[in-house]
Amino acid sequence: MTVHGFPASYAGQHLQIAIVGRGFSGLMMAIALMKSVSQPFQLRMFDPQPVISGGQALATARATEILNSRARDLSVSTGEPRDFTRWLQAYQHFREAVSAAIPGFGQIFVPKAIFSDYVYQRFSEALAERTDVSIQMSHEAITRIRRNETGRFTLGLADGSEAAYDTVVLATGYGLKVPPEGKEQDTEAALRNPSIRARHVVVMGNGLRAVNQVLQLRDGGFEGRITILSRRGFLPQPHTRMPADAVCPSQPMPSQLRHIVRFVRKACAQAEENGWSWQAAMNGLRKRARTLWASLPPSEKRQFNRHLRAIYDSHRNRLPADVHERLERELAGGMTELKRGTTLKRSPDGLIVRWAGQSTEEHFAADEVIDCRCLSPDLNDPVVADLLRAGLASTDELDLGLAVNPAGELLTPCGRPAGLFAIGPLGLGSLPDIDLVPEIVTQAYTAATLINARSRPQLQAG
Repeated sequence: MTVHGFPASYAGQHLQIAIVGRGFSGLMMAIALMKSVSQPFQLRMFDPQPVISGGQALATARATEILNSRARDLSVSTGEPRDFTRWLQAYQHFREAVSAAIPGFGQIFVPKAIFSDYVYQRFSEALAERTDVSIQMSHEAITRIRRNETGRFTLGLADGSEAAYDTVVLATGYGLKVPPEGKEQDTEAALRNPSIRARHVVVMGNGLRAVNQVLQLRDGGFEGRITILSRRGFLPQPHTRMPADAVCPSQPMPSQLRHIVRFVRKACAQAEENGWSWQAAMNGLRKRARTLWASLPPSEKRQFNRHLRAIYDSHRNRLPADVHERLERELAGGMTELKRGTTLKRSPDGLIVRWAGQSTEEHFAADEVIDCRCLSPDLNDPVVADLLRAGLASTDELDLGLAVNPAGELLTPCGRPAGLFAIGPLGLGSLPDIDLVPEIVTQAYTAATLINARSRPQLQAG
């Protein structure tokens, strides 16, 4: 599908950009490009899925599934932080449903499907304003990316063809692989089948995806046992019902990890004493997270990942208060249990698990197992692995993801920008919280501004 075609006389005169991925990161990058790149350009968006989706965060959203970020933090325009809340106020169906909340729209939590509608509308509006931009949607799979002799990038496609671009952006979430079609739907259909309603389901993981899955099972009528199986056992903490505007101590942050932990605990305690909340303190401290992470030596970063990452994630990825209360009621009811253990492998009728505090393996029977563990960038994906072998990308110092700068530009093994971009979670090892909407939005505009600045001399020379 092509939108906004160029006159034939324009051929070869415009910046050629490719975005790999059409989830939230890809759509956000397209919006940022249309808002920031002053020159006409042609954009091709690749994704094996034949339709535009909201990515893992939005594509499977149900009407009852709530985003865990407040509306005030969800604008796709860096210059208009209240854009989403204004859009909500103009959305008649939603306004009628929550009319009492209109004065505090910025503080509420909304269904994922509502946010998805907002993103698609802003994408369409940005495109309508740029009649000098052509966008083509392609569902061909990418097999390789190479820099050619002219300095441009050549994408190899699954059908054996190639296409050259001035700029390539990877916006694939955690990787390029696509789940087998229908897998989630088949699992959900089976779990709604009355024949297994009184049996046992294991949900692997302890983050937001795991909690959403448990509540969706109950919403779908599942009445059997549910076990939430987690290595660390830290479930998401609640958002406060108050605004929780960011507050942060004026004192400088310590430089050593053990002192940082004490500093954070003290900041949260002081916030509570002053009538705020620990959530407000965490919101403020997160503003320093990127600088702090960059300053830590690799040994302390590894120590953080081993011992503190699960605690940090449970406090940064919080649940709306009503959802958290429902989770607590679910756990108190006795039919849902949280168990700590490490999954070693799947078995035909359950899992092989090593329980916390034990050294032996044990079989844990289950009728269904649903993997909702936190994702990490897929460095073994063939395209990503090929980029690493070709020296067009490198991993961060802990091999958690691809090494990127704040604009999302991939860094080569010698630390130089490669001219390729990875927006969002692929750079999670370099940039803390880059899997969250506000950080992805900021990064997309930073990348688009850089692409615009570099395109000017290129087009003038042509």
